[in-house]
Amino acid sequence: MDIRRPVERLHMKNQVSALAAAATSALLLAACGSGGGSGSADEPIVVGSINALSGPATFPEASAAAQAVFDGVNATGGIRGRKIQYVVADDKADPATATQTARDIVTSKNAVAMVGGASLVDCDVNGKFYEQQKIMSIVGTGVGPGCFNSPVMAPVNAGPYLDSQMTLTFGSEKLHVKKICAFVAITGASKPAYQSAIDAWTKATGAKLAYIDDTVPYGNADYTPQAVKVKEEGCDAVFANFVEPDALGMLKAAVAQNVTGITWLFLTSVYSEQFAKAAPAGQKIYVPAEFLPFTDTNATANKDWRELMTKQGLALTSFSQGGYLAATYFVDILKSIKGDIDRTSVTEALKKMAPIENAMVGTPYQFGPGNSHQPNHAGWPIVLDKGSWRNAADNWLIVDQG
Repeated sequence: MDIRRPVERLHMKNQVSALAAAATSALLLAACGSGGGSGSADEPIVVGSINALSGPATFPEASAAAQAVFDGVNATGGIRGRKIQYVVADDKADPATATQTARDIVTSKNAVAMVGGASLVDCDVNGKFYEQQKIMSIVGTGVGPGCFNSPVMAPVNAGPYLDSQMTLTFGSEKLHVKKICAFVAITGASKPAYQSAIDAWTKATGAKLAYIDDTVPYGNADYTPQAVKVKEEGCDAVFANFVEPDALGMLKAAVAQNVTGITWLFLTSVYSEQFAKAAPAGQKIYVPAEFLPFTDTNATANKDWRELMTKQGLALTSFSQGGYLAATYFVDILKSIKGDIDRTSVTEALKKMAPIENAMVGTPYQFGPGNSHQPNHAGWPIVLDKGSWRNAADNWLIVDQG
């Protein structure tokens, strides 16, 4: 394949396997209803969001960015006079807590939709419940496999599985590394989804992993054994799906073990200014940015997002880009509804929506009526160079959906 073309298109088929949600049968049999209040002008428009605000891996930026968008809408009169009431809950990365908070938001608070969430467990635990309650979720940071395999969920981000395929593809096809070793941290039911991403990369490129260890836990205390394995296997590159603390632990262990000349292929989860400053010097680190790289100050499409985040004192990260976009898309949907705004009308509008183009993203956003959704299937390759992120390509790397 010629990856020098402005936009790279790779074949992808059935990347993420369908996975059953982890909610109990009794809860799944709860009574259904249209929900979302009466839609009258004297009621707020209740919107929910479940997030990992505490636990092994946290994602607070997405919901904070969505809140900033909704606050701006409310400050100018709301939607036809109705204010948006944004209910943000912490699931603590705990399935039982995620189950409880979802039922409170959906059935007790009568939310019309879920928007801007970022959770390790929400999609997989609550997907069937959302489907039963006919409530749609514009996920700000899709993590669990269920986020991408549900008729009622459509993340704005590409997600860790597509990220995995993209960063492996960039490594093998653009950087031409030959011997790639993989260290994959598994949570919940994510193992088949990561394997599907690796298989899709192999099918599209003919490349194969030289070594894989999928037993590495998040929050690992010592990465020395993994660093030693990199040396023993003679790896040219290392692919890892780690979050920032784990990636830093792996890099520092590699330095301590005198592992040199390695190309590191990480995910968007390490794309932050903090990581760039903390990473050991001299490492070749590449990631696919799921949205227009926020570290590119010349990227004019990020202007409104950047100004809003700066005004609110919020972090400039891919996670805040995801929350901002989820809320922005949702506001556009609300404005398109002519009659009452309630769960039924919001669900109908999302199913019938036209694609929304936004230059912050490589592909248009569309929910639609399908049984699975991967509207964002693009990434922009970036590299950590002398303590700063810079673009490693001139345009999006796009994975076609098969």
